[in-house]
Amino acid sequence: MQKPDRKRPNIILIVSDDHGREALGCYGNAVVQTPNLDALANKGVVFDTAFCTTASCASSRSVILTGLHNHTNRTFGHTHSPHNFSLAAGITTLPVYLKQAGYRTGRIGKQHYRPVEQFPFDWDPNESTKSVASYDDASEHTHDDDEEFRRLRDDIWKADRCQPFVSADTEEPFFLYYASYNPHREKLRLDHPLKPDDFGNPPENFPDDEEVFFDPDTIVVPEYLEDTAGTRAEIAEYYQSIHRLDRGVGRLIHHLEACGQMDNTVILYISDNGGAFPVAKTTLYEPGMRLPFILYSPLHTAAAGTRNKALVNWADIVPTILDFAGATLPEDPRMLGSSIIPTLNDSDAYHWREELFAAHSFHQITNYYPMRVIRTQQYKFIYNIAWQITFPTAADLWSSASWQSARRAGTTIGHREMEHYLNRPKFELYDLEEDPDELVNLAALPDRAELVEHFCARIRHYQSLTDDPWLHKWEYE
Repeated sequence: MQKPDRKRPNIILIVSDDHGREALGCYGNAVVQTPNLDALANKGVVFDTAFCTTASCASSRSVILTGLHNHTNRTFGHTHSPHNFSLAAGITTLPVYLKQAGYRTGRIGKQHYRPVEQFPFDWDPNESTKSVASYDDASEHTHDDDEEFRRLRDDIWKADRCQPFVSADTEEPFFLYYASYNPHREKLRLDHPLKPDDFGNPPENFPDDEEVFFDPDTIVVPEYLEDTAGTRAEIAEYYQSIHRLDRGVGRLIHHLEACGQMDNTVILYISDNGGAFPVAKTTLYEPGMRLPFILYSPLHTAAAGTRNKALVNWADIVPTILDFAGATLPEDPRMLGSSIIPTLNDSDAYHWREELFAAHSFHQITNYYPMRVIRTQQYKFIYNIAWQITFPTAADLWSSASWQSARRAGTTIGHREMEHYLNRPKFELYDLEEDPDELVNLAALPDRAELVEHFCARIRHYQSLTDDPWLHKWEYE
């Protein structure tokens, strides 16, 4: 599709931290209250089948900022200590591509990438008197007096810090990577009888902002979770953090409108992975990898207010942003993503792509559970490479009220048997049209053997294309 003959747009990429698609108004949640994101959706395109490629914060962001799957760029898991995974030398990142294309580049918020020098943003404010790197995982912070870190959870403050950058009177268009810390978990509320996580919610209002609270009795418990009092208490805190995130998005848009930039700024809103709950974050079940994606483009007014059915994932983010910027996509066969711009005005976008891939290897260094996944419009096929071991639970999820209350309540987590969730077979195959909750594994059925063989071959091909170190497992195990 030919681009309109006009000034190259500014581009803002907003990445939230652990925001599941089930907790957004424009995705059907009437309780959570996300008015600014919903307004953006009404003026843009909402993608209904959008996916991260790995359901863990740092490894997902490595894909978002390079266009390469995480095992290709070698950010296998968390980048902060003591995990210390890092981008491989020689990998080019989005700020480098955009600088070469003539863009001013800036970032604010969560980094969670290493090494920092391979991400040379022009504007990279010092958000704390301490190293931002030490704040890259909210679950590492447990001190009530850590006010510096708590301030980083203030999205109004973060949006206001962006105002000089987005309003600068220059000829260069800008790219802003706005990475919220919300709604990531932070620490347990010891003052609460159920000890839910507080999701970074402040004990009092931030300056120029007012917290919004939610009644646990009125929240929506997704079907993949056990409906317990502990789960409800945590989701109420989760909604509060999401509402704070939404207010920050609204303030950022206000600054764009005030300086006359909104009509020439493309905005992409995504989350790095699903909500920080069991069956979501660190899994490649749908709650972990099927995510919100809102794209507002003043260049595509005919697409305003539409829903898009194309299969897209976060490997498409770099190609899409470079396409908006008028830059050429690097010729790297390992880069499997494509610009999604051709789908924006395409009523037949459902057939734009037949399949996409996902891969998870680590979360924390102790959370080793490599999986490779193929997802089509109808099927999900999961190859659990280390299927002989029990699925490891991330530290912040293990201590959560939602997980611990489910363990005490019985033998299920949502509609799943706890035993099946923790101990998985080598292959899982789900017909998502018949079984959207991924409860009935078809992989061992004789009449699906040919389909399993087909998906195994496709995954091996994907692993070969992307320099996957786990490819040899097919031969040696």
